[in-house]
Amino acid sequence: MPVPLPLPAALRRLTGRIVRAGLPRRTVRLRLTALYAGLLLVSGAVLLAVTYGLVAGALHRAPTVLKREVSVAAPGPAARPAGPDPSMTALRKDVQRTVDHQKTAMLHTLLAQSGIALGLMSVASVLLGWAVAGRVLSPLRTITSTARDISATSLHRRLALDGPHDELRELGDTFDALLARLDTSFQAQRQFVANASHELRTPLARQRVLGQVALADPDPTVESLRAAHERILAAGRQQERLIEALLTLARGHAGLDERHPLDLAGLVREAVAARADAARERQVTLRPTTGAAVSSGHRALAERLVANLLDNAIRYNTPGGQVDVTTRTRDGRAVLTVANTGPEVPAEAVERILLPFQRLGRARTGGGPRGTPSQGFGLGLSIVSAVASAHDATLTAAPRPGGGLVVTVGFPAVPTQPS
Repeated sequence: MPVPLPLPAALRRLTGRIVRAGLPRRTVRLRLTALYAGLLLVSGAVLLAVTYGLVAGALHRAPTVLKREVSVAAPGPAARPAGPDPSMTALRKDVQRTVDHQKTAMLHTLLAQSGIALGLMSVASVLLGWAVAGRVLSPLRTITSTARDISATSLHRRLALDGPHDELRELGDTFDALLARLDTSFQAQRQFVANASHELRTPLARQRVLGQVALADPDPTVESLRAAHERILAAGRQQERLIEALLTLARGHAGLDERHPLDLAGLVREAVAARADAARERQVTLRPTTGAAVSSGHRALAERLVANLLDNAIRYNTPGGQVDVTTRTRDGRAVLTVANTGPEVPAEAVERILLPFQRLGRARTGGGPRGTPSQGFGLGLSIVSAVASAHDATLTAAPRPGGGLVVTVGFPAVPTQPS
């Protein structure tokens, strides 16, 4: 014999069965329909109550009666005594009862017919509300079905809603803009992964080949083994620099959690001093002009931005060329400008070289003496762009007349504290 369930548990199970049996889902369309019908029902009931009160007040108002007293003289020597006529009193009461009955019947009829009309209009409002809500929400159904069908491989699709420029059209346009940004981001991510894999594969393959050659030597010497290990270590350092650059790029894209005051002029002086030997080896002259330029941000990332700009200016230069580095404050912003001589840069290629692993007419792994800035991965300017974006800074790059590149970064001004 089954044990009877407690009342709350039984109610919960009964409610669950009712819900599973097919109660309508509380959709926006259903809620809008209920709202339309409820508003009409409430407004109709208020209108009915006001109308009923006005009619009832008009019917219960006492009518104006003209009374004319007629003196009737009875024949005979003496007049008939004055007093109420019983027949007239009874007639007046019958008339009053008839009038009251008509008033009550009229009010009852008014109430019944108004209630029926209100019920019919409520049913019509439910049907009309359901149709109107469906028409109004049809763009949302389009957005929902499209969003359900779109995946990472079909981000090129767009809603392209038509109709008036209302809130739903604005929502559709915003969704299309979001899809465009996601599509661009996914394409950049796929390109970045492919390029990073290619860059990491090269030093790994070089290390494996160097190790295999050293092991395959039938008569190895200390000098040959030392040379092989030095080349393997050099390939490992190249991997470390690449991984560090990738981490810096990812950190720049992640944004800043906190900001601290930083002096761009001091960062430029330190970076120029650290790259003096590399510039002399490349026969490039560094010409810093450090004016006051104070901003706020992440010092390590800002150092990487300045270093990458200088490395790029030295790497893609010509013997006897120069690099002009300037810091100043303009319109309340700390501005850093790096202009270098070098090969001519096409104007249409400026945006491309700001992307990861992009170079102009250079081998992907770079060239030049070992340990100099000429060995790059094509990440320098992309890191500069990511760090500038993380600092809410403006970044502009333009070809320099006569060859080379001019890069300008405008950092936001330090907010002043109220005195």
